Amino acid sequence: MKYTKEEIMQFVNEEDVKFIRLAFCDVFGKQKNISLMPDELPRAFDFGIAIDASAVEGFGGDVYSDLLLHPDPDTLSILPWRPEHGKVVRMFCTVTYPDGRQFENDTRSILIKAVEDAKKEGYEFFFGAEMEFYLFKLDENGEPTDIPYDKAGYMDVAIADKGENVRREICLTLEQMGIHPESSHHEEGPGQNEIDFRYSDALSAADNTIAFANVVSAIAARNGLYASFSPKPLKDEPGNGLHINISVKSKDGVDRKTSMIAGVLEHISEMTAFLNPTEKSYERLGSDKAPKFVSWSSENRSQLVRIPAAYGEYKRAELRSPDPSANPYLAFALLIYAGLDGIKNNTELPRPANINLYKADEKTLSQYKRLPKTRSEAVKIAESSRFIADHLPEMMIKTYCK
Repeated sequence: MKYTKEEIMQFVNEEDVKFIRLAFCDVFGKQKNISLMPDELPRAFDFGIAIDASAVEGFGGDVYSDLLLHPDPDTLSILPWRPEHGKVVRMFCTVTYPDGRQFENDTRSILIKAVEDAKKEGYEFFFGAEMEFYLFKLDENGEPTDIPYDKAGYMDVAIADKGENVRREICLTLEQMGIHPESSHHEEGPGQNEIDFRYSDALSAADNTIAFANVVSAIAARNGLYASFSPKPLKDEPGNGLHINISVKSKDGVDRKTSMIAGVLEHISEMTAFLNPTEKSYERLGSDKAPKFVSWSSENRSQLVRIPAAYGEYKRAELRSPDPSANPYLAFALLIYAGLDGIKNNTELPRPANINLYKADEKTLSQYKRLPKTRSEAVKIAESSRFIADHLPEMMIKTYCK
């Protein structure tokens, strides 16, 4: 929805809104927020609301630590799990210095710039996220355990699938917030679930991914459970992926999907430190349908990129290496720049790997480049990458590579 500042303030006055949450993320995609009373909303729109940047990871030190949050009126959403009387609403924010300059490590602003850069070149990118998560039981003190909520498997049904009602509640809550899930099901791991989103523009898709994680955590807690987005919460079970579906539309109407995918494949190793930023990310890669090699094919889940069976506007490329520890603003921005690079250079797509890479012999596998095996390897590649240096601020690179 598109709202003006005046419409937001009118809505707050007429709908018994008592708290306005201004939401933003640290550099690793963890959502933060500050709550305002309605009388403070005009100040937020006109001047911004100050925060202590030194207390936010990756936002700087104690010197010159003041930063300002500026709410985006287009992102207004009621939080349905909060009380009906004295409603709570949320808006995502961009972050600036007090003099109005964009804060370099504001990843939402980095994505906004990537979208603008793509439009200048005549392209618009669209994203759809498929985020997996585990539901775990709590102990007698309300602390998370590593005991899965159920022992169901892929697309099982109730009664084995105990998460069915939780997913239903999550999907209904998302719809109330204006976020449209496409489908939901039980995944392969015990207590593991997946909810997929309808594709949308890059910024909305990233905002929705952050909102999704918040909703899942809130609904799980309301049901006496803990939601884990760890890339590998259980050692011997499938990890959680953040599969990213990407498509591109060009102003001239020419299909550039092939060269876009080629650009992503060319730069994927350089981006891996940002798409898979934790040590546990590398415990997931290479097992249980998580990719190990730089490859692509149609409808093949052993590949890094696959082209799912779909038609018309639903035809898109699925990148399978990222996991939920990635910051979606940063991930989508880097994928836009990689896709643009492939398009501008007319990069050729390598031959499809129409084989099961999990069962292929060593001679066959030796033909394919491997993704980084460890976080330290991914960091070294990122630190030496001209592509990363061209598109991310030095402060951001140092934060991820320290």
